[in-house]
Amino acid sequence: MKFGFLEILTLIGSVGLFMYGMKLMSEGLQKAAGNRLRNVLAMMTNNRFLGALTGILITALIQSSSATTVMIVSFVNAGLISLGQSMAVIMGANVGTTATAWIISLFGFKVNIAAFAIPIMAFAVPMLFVKKDGWRNWGEFLLGFAFLFMGLEFMNSAVPDFKSNPEVFGFLQKYANMGYVSVLIFALIGMIITVIIQSSSATFAIVLVMCSKGWISFEIAAALVLGSNIGTCVTPLIASISGNIWAKRAATGHMLFNLFGSLWTLVLCFLFIKLIVWITNELAGDPYMLVNYVDNTSQELVNQLADRTIDTSIPGNGELLSNFENMQFYVSFGLSMFHTIFNLINIGIMIWFTKGYVYLVTKLVPGHAADTEEESHLTFISTGMVSTAELAILQARKEIALYGLRTQRMLSQVRDLYHEQDETDFVKKFSRIQKYENISDRMEVEIATYLTKVADGRLSDMGKHQIHAKLRVVSEIESIADSCYNLARTIQRRIENSEMFTEELDANVELMFNLVDSSMEQMLVVLGADSVSISEVNKTQNLENEINNFRNQLKTQNVIDVKEGKYSYPTSVIYMDIIVECEKLGDYIVNVVESSADAKMHTFPHK
Repeated sequence: MKFGFLEILTLIGSVGLFMYGMKLMSEGLQKAAGNRLRNVLAMMTNNRFLGALTGILITALIQSSSATTVMIVSFVNAGLISLGQSMAVIMGANVGTTATAWIISLFGFKVNIAAFAIPIMAFAVPMLFVKKDGWRNWGEFLLGFAFLFMGLEFMNSAVPDFKSNPEVFGFLQKYANMGYVSVLIFALIGMIITVIIQSSSATFAIVLVMCSKGWISFEIAAALVLGSNIGTCVTPLIASISGNIWAKRAATGHMLFNLFGSLWTLVLCFLFIKLIVWITNELAGDPYMLVNYVDNTSQELVNQLADRTIDTSIPGNGELLSNFENMQFYVSFGLSMFHTIFNLINIGIMIWFTKGYVYLVTKLVPGHAADTEEESHLTFISTGMVSTAELAILQARKEIALYGLRTQRMLSQVRDLYHEQDETDFVKKFSRIQKYENISDRMEVEIATYLTKVADGRLSDMGKHQIHAKLRVVSEIESIADSCYNLARTIQRRIENSEMFTEELDANVELMFNLVDSSMEQMLVVLGADSVSISEVNKTQNLENEINNFRNQLKTQNVIDVKEGKYSYPTSVIYMDIIVECEKLGDYIVNVVESSADAKMHTFPHK
């Protein structure tokens, strides 16, 4: 068999179709589960066993340990679960990922699911055009399922025939008969392949195809699978790069779990493989039978059997094909058993050392004593961790709540600035407010960029509505920060012009600040809540009405006071600028609350 550039592209395309099928299956199930999936992960308790079970079930459902781990890293990043809780879920995810291996083993060779792929697509494609989100999501799942087995079938024919390529097969044979060194070499190869294609399941599928054709021994196949377990750590590590310190620690914990588990298996490799072979023999058949059969059978016949192109109408050929498929099943069963028992033993041992893992990763990834208030970087979200719509919306809500809290601190600094008498301290406080304004501008851009990126993906109508509402919220919060900065500049102008306020003016300004601060507190309650009631919105609107009425009252009284000569006209201008800016600030706060309610209630009318 010639294996040139076109054949390489065919192999890459086959792997790509397999991985795309996995991605569609995973995304379809995640979107179909919606809030339920998020709530299951977010409601984790300190019970490590429940956490591990959750990791197993979620990963078995969405068919990707990397997707589960990235979600867990994101939840840790968003402060929804602790580092200790994440360790247990991550351990469980490694067991859950073996579900893909079992699906391929049980159906990939015993049943030709690829033959049913097109009929499955006949059901899936019409579902994609249904208006109801649930039907579209399940349509994606079915389409992904069809693509996955089509990709596996294409891989089966695209993987090069090593025995027909003496150079390549000679290379494999050279390094396949070196005992323990061979195991280490092929474990490294498995790790490199997984790092490149970013999917341990795809690596497993490739290994399964090679092993099911008798081109590599069971020990070499097991070593490749072992290496893929280490390589799969790269995805969450990449996802955590732009996350906070807790996200980095969660990803490091995932890497250590797989690394420690792989090390003991490498040390006891041959004993462990003997155990797996014994179990496989008892439950299915001898996984070595296929390699022995291939070594003693003509290559032409093996190729016909592997590709299912043998003429079964000829007497005896049907039985030959059936026996060959059984031997393929024994190999795939053995590899799946190896993968599963390896991870079960790991979790059985290491779940008792969860606290030790937390201590170790805390030492390996130390925190920094930076003043987070002075940083413009986002805390709960990052462009490197966009995954599902539900998770993105949740992270955005946490980040926007923090954004609102920073504007409240800014208002508090403005109040301090108003009462500051010392010139040096005044300059320092004004500079701090100016710095907060710059931070606010950058946060608006970063959050809006993140939300826009999420909006570009496949979202439900409700998800799109929530994203657009949150974009309005971000814009209004930035306007609050601008308003606070305008107040600071007005106060600065008062100092530069040496305009002195009377005790009555100071009292009025202080009362206006109190009203705005109360409104701001109500805004933060709404931003931090999972859901918003009409009564919460009404509270903010009532406070805004108080601010408006007080502003109108002060405007009327100001005209009278200036006429009576209680203070100069320039003083009245600065005084009213402060009052009017506070009223504008109240308007922005109401807009934030209403837009936030729009996102969380889905029924609040647009203003």
